[in-house]
Amino acid sequence: MPSRDSSSSNKDTDSMPLTRRAFGTAVGATAATSATAAVGIPAVATPASAATPFSAAAVAPAEAARERPFRAARGKHSRRPNILFILGDDLGWADLSSYGSPHIHTPNLDRLGRQGVRFTDAYAGSATCSPTRFSLYTGRYPGRTKGGLAEPIADRSVGLEPTHPTLSSLLRGVGYATALIGKWHCGYLPDYSPTRSGWDEFFGNFGGALEYYSKLGLAGEYDLYEGDAEYKDLRYYTRILTERASEYVQRDHDKPWLLNLNFTTPHWPWIAEGDTAESAEIVRRIRAGGLAGLFHADGGSVEKYKQMVEDLDRSVGEVLKALERSGQEEDTLVFFASDNGGERFSYQWPLSGNKSSLQEGGIRVPAVLRWPARIDPHQVSGLPVFSPDWTATLLELGGARPDPAYPLDGISLAGYLLRGEEPKERDLFWRVRGERALRRGDWKYYRGKGGADQLFQLAHDQREQANRAQAEPKLLAELRASWEKTDAGLLPYSTGS
Repeated sequence: MPSRDSSSSNKDTDSMPLTRRAFGTAVGATAATSATAAVGIPAVATPASAATPFSAAAVAPAEAARERPFRAARGKHSRRPNILFILGDDLGWADLSSYGSPHIHTPNLDRLGRQGVRFTDAYAGSATCSPTRFSLYTGRYPGRTKGGLAEPIADRSVGLEPTHPTLSSLLRGVGYATALIGKWHCGYLPDYSPTRSGWDEFFGNFGGALEYYSKLGLAGEYDLYEGDAEYKDLRYYTRILTERASEYVQRDHDKPWLLNLNFTTPHWPWIAEGDTAESAEIVRRIRAGGLAGLFHADGGSVEKYKQMVEDLDRSVGEVLKALERSGQEEDTLVFFASDNGGERFSYQWPLSGNKSSLQEGGIRVPAVLRWPARIDPHQVSGLPVFSPDWTATLLELGGARPDPAYPLDGISLAGYLLRGEEPKERDLFWRVRGERALRRGDWKYYRGKGGADQLFQLAHDQREQANRAQAEPKLLAELRASWEKTDAGLLPYSTGS
């Protein structure tokens, strides 16, 4: 097992004190002008994070001192990258130190961002676990597939159909080795599995949550598998996944590889490593027929959540050190994000809402990308992006083409990241039961369960409190019409949903 060294790979050790006001001035003013001029982002797409003093960039601590607006490093060349795509589970937008958390310390993830580019306006494909995973694996809106309508999947009736092309199947088709380690949550055996959807290897859990020691899942079943066979290991789950991922990246690979590393941390139940008494109580409740015990509604705390997030950070650090030891660091693209917004112990200021909501706190996520061979360090981007964009991007970087029968809803960012091309102007679309949202530039159209249309200018109001619907009726109508046009092309929810 790799040593639990929180230092990780560190070719970048600068750290300078920086006040919120000073950094807000530097990034807010510079990013709003220099980034758009240098990269060619249309004025309408000026990031909200570059225009408000309460952005993630503005509240970032000392390690962000040298961040500068993103600019592609043209002229660099490399082979097709290995891809290490890491997901945290229910991690909030500001739960990392580099995104403003005042009490959670995440040196490894902060360093990962410093060594590449940190995105302030990155979004999940949906507001809960499995729909976002559908959007990432397929590159399409969750509502294009029956399984994506489950928010999230909670039984064996639906899943990601094995016939649907995926990020992994398409990359495997052009010579990549593929593996998924950790949480799948896109359907259960016998009909659905990562190994049926393009991954050569799978080690992890099928369901949406499990108790970290016993591996009991939502229905009280044992839920740790290697391939399609149960695998017995009653140690703390995050440790197991970290070991497996470290072993994978250190192999003597003879071809480029894709590893989806999907931690369950910091998803409930709120159990840190060593909390064996709390684990035993949850197991007792589950086996007594109280499956709600796994939800842990009467457990957890801000301190316990802090422990779990910091453990996630250490675990990512271990995998990154293994990657460094393997000699593949330079040619490996590493991406980290959360699958949706945070839960009740998450720190998300100044955003409103959380997981399950289409308010910013439910869908905006931390996201950092490092690729030493092609991406310069110390950069920040306010370009609005969401999960399906990464599918399109990774396919292009890996030399794979989408299946024309299953057109992507995301756009490739390869031109933006590598060649400084102007990103395509488009709307970001979300739909969940009872809510709708669409972002165009700095403007966001939102309708919550109350049924009233709302309009927010995120550049000045990331907290979504100043409803501009009456002041901008024409724009509201345009964004509503765009949302409804996209919605009309998706599968409808079942009657009564």
